[in-house]
Amino acid sequence: MTAPSLPHGAPVNVREFEQAARMVLDPVHDDYVRGGAQDEVTVRANESAFAGLCLVPRVLRGAGEPVLRTAVLGHEASMPVVIAPTAFHRLVHPDAERATARAAAAEGVIMIAAMLSTVAIEDVAAEARKAATDPCLWFQLYPQPDLGFTRAIVQRAEAAGCRALVVTADSPALGRAERNDRNDFHDLPPGLRCENLRELRGGEPGSVRQVVLSPEISWRHVEWLRETTDLPILVKGVLHPADAALAADLGVDGIMVSNHGGRQLDTTPPTIAQLPRIAEAVAGRVPLLLDGGVRRGTDVIKALALGAAAVGIGRPVMWGLAVAGEDGVSAVLSMLRRELANALALCGCAGPADVPRDLVMDISAKEGCAR
Repeated sequence: MTAPSLPHGAPVNVREFEQAARMVLDPVHDDYVRGGAQDEVTVRANESAFAGLCLVPRVLRGAGEPVLRTAVLGHEASMPVVIAPTAFHRLVHPDAERATARAAAAEGVIMIAAMLSTVAIEDVAAEARKAATDPCLWFQLYPQPDLGFTRAIVQRAEAAGCRALVVTADSPALGRAERNDRNDFHDLPPGLRCENLRELRGGEPGSVRQVVLSPEISWRHVEWLRETTDLPILVKGVLHPADAALAADLGVDGIMVSNHGGRQLDTTPPTIAQLPRIAEAVAGRVPLLLDGGVRRGTDVIKALALGAAAVGIGRPVMWGLAVAGEDGVSAVLSMLRRELANALALCGCAGPADVPRDLVMDISAKEGCAR
């Protein structure tokens, strides 16, 4: 794969893309992308927790050039990085989810399309097929108390060619994002809509307010989905080992260890800190994915060592999209690909499946592993 051509002086890592995005975004929209719940303790912890983990490489392994290709839920991917579901791509670039889908497909990366997308799932899928003959698209779902509404969205995702359903389980209510409160930003600006919600429920077509986040959503809704669709089902938003074990007992196809990027309940633990406990609880019965705070290839290899089959990235995709549209998303993915290949080689690993648990040492950042 050829990295996209960006001009001289363009970002060379994900954090530089974050800085560049701040220069081009409306400050209200930048706050929406960067921000989290309340004091944003979890937002910061998701990243800093990776810095508290050191890599302890093996030497003289003769592993050869690392091969990054992997399978996630049986779906082939060019590397163990997926695009996590993020809402409202049109806030940061006019090509919106169309550009993200093309970049993901061209890079051979699984994209989890958001339910709250500013481009309809049918159009997202069509754009992905422009860039690759067999792209892999999953669909994120907020289960709704109205099961007819939920069924209709699932059927659209199936018809569009989505290959898995990612059930967001950590949203019985909306987290309090105080940046959005200060900016009075609680729905899409005029001209933008949640295209997957059009004509599915009364009220303004495509309004965010059509989505109901209900504390009545429970495991029975996951069981209902299992009876409603043949798609593999992943549960996203799991942090407690007991919930992970219950999900495995119920026969879900995968678990995404996630705290919603710190956007829901503040002061939840960083996902990378919970990953080993969840891996122990499920004992290999289902594959684990992780999102939250991944900014470097070394973060990816740490997650692999602690039990993840792949990681998801959200904000970095939005930053790349904001800066350079499709090329920006491709550049972010290419950066992580190069960094991961480099980290695997330096650790003596032949590929993602060759990463051992003892590659990671948990140590205080102040003792020398901080970036």
